[in-house]
Amino acid sequence: MPGTDPAEAMRVVAGELPGFPHLPELPDRGPGADLTGRTAGLLVGIAAEVTPRGWRLAGRPGRDLTRARSMLSADLDVAEEALQGFRGPLKIQLCGPWTLAATLELPHSVNAALADPGAVADLAASLAEGAAAHAAEVARRVPGARLVVQFDEPALPAVTAGSVPTASGLSRLAPVEADTLRERLALVLAATGGQHTVVHCCAKPVPFGIIKAAGAGGVAFDPGRLRREDEDGLAEAAEAGMGLLTGAPAATADGTGGARQVAEQVTGLWRRLGLRPAAEQVVVTPACGLAGTSPQQAIQALGRCRQAAAMLPEMMAETGGGSR
Repeated sequence: MPGTDPAEAMRVVAGELPGFPHLPELPDRGPGADLTGRTAGLLVGIAAEVTPRGWRLAGRPGRDLTRARSMLSADLDVAEEALQGFRGPLKIQLCGPWTLAATLELPHSVNAALADPGAVADLAASLAEGAAAHAAEVARRVPGARLVVQFDEPALPAVTAGSVPTASGLSRLAPVEADTLRERLALVLAATGGQHTVVHCCAKPVPFGIIKAAGAGGVAFDPGRLRREDEDGLAEAAEAGMGLLTGAPAATADGTGGARQVAEQVTGLWRRLGLRPAAEQVVVTPACGLAGTSPQQAIQALGRCRQAAAMLPEMMAETGGGSR
């Protein structure tokens, strides 16, 4: 979300998405509120620090991690107060293991931790432990919530394809084998104690097969980035009963008209693919984060998603579909 006020962001989220709120991230606050830094603050037994290039693994915790942990603790205080008495699904989100490995530098090298398989294994184990503790803390603070734990993996396609650049930018790190990708991701997903898990990937191509094989309960994606060759993977995810968090495209219109346009694009995707997923499988979300929007644009985007979702059951019931 845009802005630097966690109480205001939580108020907007709870107001616009009363049936499925989430714990907002506010990267405008600076290092420690960003995707990598926020998750680095949850790692167990592994420290990190800020450099001019971003985050780097460190020998011991310092003020950067203290700041990250302090901001997250304040965010949880705000959420606990705003969601008193809430019962229903509540989403929290963390950096996934492969994006974390691609964005954290090694301590004595400017290359990403991804270049060191041992460092990747340690990061995944540490993240699994930290994610489990974080989920337990949120569940304690909002006891009526059914947690949905989302792992953001925008770098997963690049890791899969071997297109993550080295520090010099002159070459690329080697692609990671599919079995290793699945195993590390599965370790982290399984650690959250039976909570519903989602992997979000707004880059292309979305590796639906790896995400499904790792045991994710759902996949969040941007339909505007789907390629023809990705469609079979999406169909298999739908047929397996995975949750489909379908990104709403950016729209200049707002209000009911904009919401109907979003709903029609979602149902149009299923019609084109010959899919008829159950309405309860489908969640309409912004296609990616809203930190780059204005506060008013963020409110409109969340409102469009909520209104489009309300239209979907009837529209999907009217939509013809194939046998897939």
